[in-house]
Amino acid sequence: MADDRDTRPRPSLSRQLLPAVHGLLARPLSSYYLLIASSGMLLLIGLTMVFSATSVTAYAKYGNAFSAIANQAVFALLGLVAFWACQRLPAGTLRYLGRYVLAAAVVLLAILDLLGALHSVELLDKPRIGPVHADLLWLYFGPVGLQPAELAKLGMVLWGADVIARKGPALGHWRELARPLFPVIGLLFILVGYNDLGTMLVLLALVVGLLWAAGVRLRVFAALGVLGLAGIGLLIAAASGGAGSGSGEGENYRFARLTNFLKPLESCDLDGPCYQLIQARSAIFEGGWFGVGLGKGVMKWNWLPMAENDFIFAVVAEELGVVGCMVVLALFSVLAYTGFRIARRSADPFRRLAATAITTWLVSQAFINIGGVTGMLPITGLPLPFISAGGSALVVTLAAIGMLASFARAEPEAARALNARPPARWVRLVWAPLPPIPPPRQPAKKPAAGRVPTGAGAERRR
Repeated sequence: MADDRDTRPRPSLSRQLLPAVHGLLARPLSSYYLLIASSGMLLLIGLTMVFSATSVTAYAKYGNAFSAIANQAVFALLGLVAFWACQRLPAGTLRYLGRYVLAAAVVLLAILDLLGALHSVELLDKPRIGPVHADLLWLYFGPVGLQPAELAKLGMVLWGADVIARKGPALGHWRELARPLFPVIGLLFILVGYNDLGTMLVLLALVVGLLWAAGVRLRVFAALGVLGLAGIGLLIAAASGGAGSGSGEGENYRFARLTNFLKPLESCDLDGPCYQLIQARSAIFEGGWFGVGLGKGVMKWNWLPMAENDFIFAVVAEELGVVGCMVVLALFSVLAYTGFRIARRSADPFRRLAATAITTWLVSQAFINIGGVTGMLPITGLPLPFISAGGSALVVTLAAIGMLASFARAEPEAARALNARPPARWVRLVWAPLPPIPPPRQPAKKPAAGRVPTGAGAERRR
C-alpha cells in the first residue's frame, strides 16, 4: 500500500517567522504599537528596579520602604500626563512652543548658574535668594525642584527641528547653518557644560542627529567634530570640585574620571575615585547569567553610591543577571529602531527632524550611562532613561515619547488607516484626535515622446 504522507521538506522555523514578522511590521500602526510597548515595558522595569534599589535605604532613613518608590510613581503619573498631552498636540503647535520651552530652559539655567557663582565667590552664604535655591544640578522654587538641563533637551529638539525645517535647502550654506544654531549651542555649552558635561554630550548628540537628518554634508560634520572635541576638552580642563562632582574626586574631578578610565582597574585605589566602578563591576560579576534574584542584591545596602540613579544598571545586572540586562538592551534597541522608522516614514520635515533628534537623545544617553557603568566609557553621571530614579528626567522623557507617538500616528499610511476606520468619538476625545489626512501621492510625470526639454534643466543636460 502506497504511503500518502507528504515527504516534502518543511520550511525551517526562521523561514516561518520572518514572513510573520514582516507582515506585522507592514501594518499601518506598527510604529505606534512598537513605541508604546517598548517604552511601557522600560517604564515598568524602571519602577520595579527603583523600588528594589531604594527600599533598604528608605526603610533605614524614613522607616518606610515605599517612600522613594511613591515619589517615583508620582513622577511617572506626571510623565504619563505629559505623554498624553504631547501626543494630542499637532506639529504646528509643537513648532510654536519650541522657542518658549528653550527660552524657559535658558532662563532657569542662568538662574541656577548665577546662584552657584554668587555662592562660590562668597557673596551668598548659601546658593539661595528667598524661596529660590540651587543644589548641584537642581533648581528649587520652595518645595518644588527641577533640573533645567532636562528641559533644555526638549526645547532643543523642538526649536532646532523648527529652525532647520524652515531653512530647507538653504541649510547647505555655512552662513545659514551658523545662524542662529551655533550661538544657541554656544550658550548652552556655557550654561550646561560647565556644571553637567554628561548632559552637554547628549545635547551635542541631539544636534548631530538633527543635522544628519537634514542631510548636512560630511565635511561640515568634520568641522563641527573638531570644534566639539575642542569645547569638551575646555570643559574638562575647566572643571573643579564644584557642582556636579559631589564625591570628592579631587580638584578636577572630570580629569580624574578620564585618567582613571584610561588606566587599568587593578591599579585603582579601592577607596579612591574608582570606588563606584569597582563596585559596579563586582555587582555585574555577582549577578552572573540569571542574577541573585529580584530584591536580593547587596550592593544597594550603601555599598554602591547612586545605586538608584546613575548606577541602577549595576543593580539590574546583579539581581537579574545577563538575561535581565539583555532584555533592557533589547527594549532600547526596539525603541531606537522604532524612532528612526518613524523619522524615515514621516512626510513632514519637522516631524522627521524631531523624531530623529528624540531617538538620538534617548539612545545616546542610554549608551553613555551603560558604557560608564560597565567601564566601557568614562563615568559622566547621566541617568538611564526610564530606569533611573528622578523626576524631571522621567517626565521630560515621557513627554518626548508622547511626541514620537503623535508622529507615529501621523505617518501617511497610519493616518489613512485611522481616518478610514476611525475609533469611537469618546476614544478620540479621551486618547488622541485623528491625524490629518496626507495628500495623495502624485505619480511622477514623464516627458512626452519627442519633446525637447527647455530652460535651466536643458542647459544642465547640455
